[in-house]
Amino acid sequence: MHERERHRIILSAVQEKSVVTVQDISELTEASEATIRRDIAALHVQGKIRRVRGGAEAVHPPQLGNLAGRPFRVSESVNIDKKRAIARQAVELCDPGDAIIINGGTTTFQMVHFMAAHRLQVMTNSFAIAEHLVKHSKNTVTVPGGAIYREQSLILSPFDNDAIRNFYARRFFIGAQGVGPLGIMEADALIIQSEQKLMHQADELVVMVDSSKFHRRSSLILCPLERVSTIITDDGIPEEAVRMIENAGIRLIVASPVAQAIKEDSSSVA
Repeated sequence: MHERERHRIILSAVQEKSVVTVQDISELTEASEATIRRDIAALHVQGKIRRVRGGAEAVHPPQLGNLAGRPFRVSESVNIDKKRAIARQAVELCDPGDAIIINGGTTTFQMVHFMAAHRLQVMTNSFAIAEHLVKHSKNTVTVPGGAIYREQSLILSPFDNDAIRNFYARRFFIGAQGVGPLGIMEADALIIQSEQKLMHQADELVVMVDSSKFHRRSSLILCPLERVSTIITDDGIPEEAVRMIENAGIRLIVASPVAQAIKEDSSSVA
């Protein structure tokens, strides 16, 4: 990743979370911690951030009340080729007229690019997904009531009597912070509460994660593996993760970013 892109990610991260660690940015950018320390030092000298022990903080910290996990703007460009390939496979699972639920996230967001020609009934708690589908597709879009969390582009409601309980879907598409033997992991209790409400309204749970998520862990479990119907990931998935998924009786779909790029190139030429 180019230095300019790393600097953009660092600046976005500190504006959204106030303080970020060298390790966090290293994982986001897939750069070494030594490289990230040099980036932080350079931005500190420019007066754009403050260097602190083990990381960086914002010069003008944001307001409190953010959700845990990476902000949408920070994660959007990370592993983008893998996310697009995964999203294409997810949309191919949908039949005309299907009712589906799409949870907010940067991987699930990539589904919108392959839904323009579809006519699906979509419930989503993602402000970004809803906005894009309304502007660029003929899909029917429903959103739950609630507050908009700008950093994650999520609409979350604390109430039980919102639109969610009146919507029934064939499939629920979600991303995750991590996937392991104990189940699907998330980083924030409010996000889990929202996802569990949506999960109850769908027959099948489809988890969309790039292969890096099989190496990550979180302290919060959304659901056990047995609740998952399908996992879609990229061809970098480790063998032990493949065995774990097969042993749990879950359908595994492996997407190829290279094949995805060839398809998109062919479409543009045509």
